[in-house]
Amino acid sequence: MNKPKKIVVACGGTGGHVFPGLAVANELKRRGHAVEVWFSGRAIEAATHAEWDGDTFATGARQLSLQNAPHMIRAFFRCAKAIKGKRPDALLAMGSYSSLPPVLAAWLHRVPVVLHEGNAVPGKAVDALARFAHTVATSFDETAAWFPRRRVVKTGLPVREALAGQPPLDGIPEGAFTVLITGGSQGAHRVNQLTAQAMCLLQQEGGAGGLFVIHQTGAADEAWVREAYAKAGVPAHVSAFITEMGRAYAAADFVICRAGVSTCLELCLLGKPALLIPLPSAIRDHQHLNAAALVRTGGADEGIQRELTGRSIMRYVQNKRRNPAALEKMGQALKALSPEGAATRVAEVVESVTQIHNA
Repeated sequence: MNKPKKIVVACGGTGGHVFPGLAVANELKRRGHAVEVWFSGRAIEAATHAEWDGDTFATGARQLSLQNAPHMIRAFFRCAKAIKGKRPDALLAMGSYSSLPPVLAAWLHRVPVVLHEGNAVPGKAVDALARFAHTVATSFDETAAWFPRRRVVKTGLPVREALAGQPPLDGIPEGAFTVLITGGSQGAHRVNQLTAQAMCLLQQEGGAGGLFVIHQTGAADEAWVREAYAKAGVPAHVSAFITEMGRAYAAADFVICRAGVSTCLELCLLGKPALLIPLPSAIRDHQHLNAAALVRTGGADEGIQRELTGRSIMRYVQNKRRNPAALEKMGQALKALSPEGAATRVAEVVESVTQIHNA
């Protein structure tokens, strides 16, 4: 076993960055290292703390904008002070705006940095910060082309492997065709609109017998989605944020979701067939590229948001429900892309760079 080291894992922002970071943090902790997780301090992150019982630090980082520039400057000095006091042997950053102050602070104090890029093409933060990193860990082979002057290691994206093997959520009628809908940890307003309309249409047209909906809406849409289902008589579990996501996946026969890389690889881990609706404004169209990787296997379909309607989604779900053998085949195809072991591989990369700080 490697000599224990002090390691910072910066993974604030959205669930797509937080959950992979926590998976690696738990693996590093299991290996005996002293790990501190740095969040940005956003309210949405509080819902993820059940995944981590170690030390934490709030950087105060905000999304990049001219208005938030003073907050980011303060976050940098806060991180620099913390790095100087803690003197970690390495820092792992999982991308997004929340990585900016920690990475720059680590570079200032000559702490080696590992960046992880989960998507096929890098986001703005990783693209800008790569010059300050010793190593960039990636999920896809093609990502290496974006970092010609950096050490690049393909590790895969760590996912919450504890999601697997859990019992279904309580309260779902036996034999019900269960659809899980999620736009990610913060929800997705347009996805919520389209899918809620689709599920209500199913009920109104008499095609929803034996249907159950699990819908993670985000805080802004929770109330109206719950009311819409109640008025239409759609049996549903509606929540702003689902803490028992493993049980929600276990209950689901089909998933409708965004195409963030964490969600995509969770689908692969669990073999859950899906309709992916990429975020149209995603940087470099990376959600479309994530979706394409799953579509190529035959395990998922992609819907273009501007082309979808509630009625088209209703008909699509009806078709999938009538073809259980096809759904089974889709799930098996996704499992071929399962990211098992990625957290271990990222932890090994972090361990490999800790020697630099003490050299």
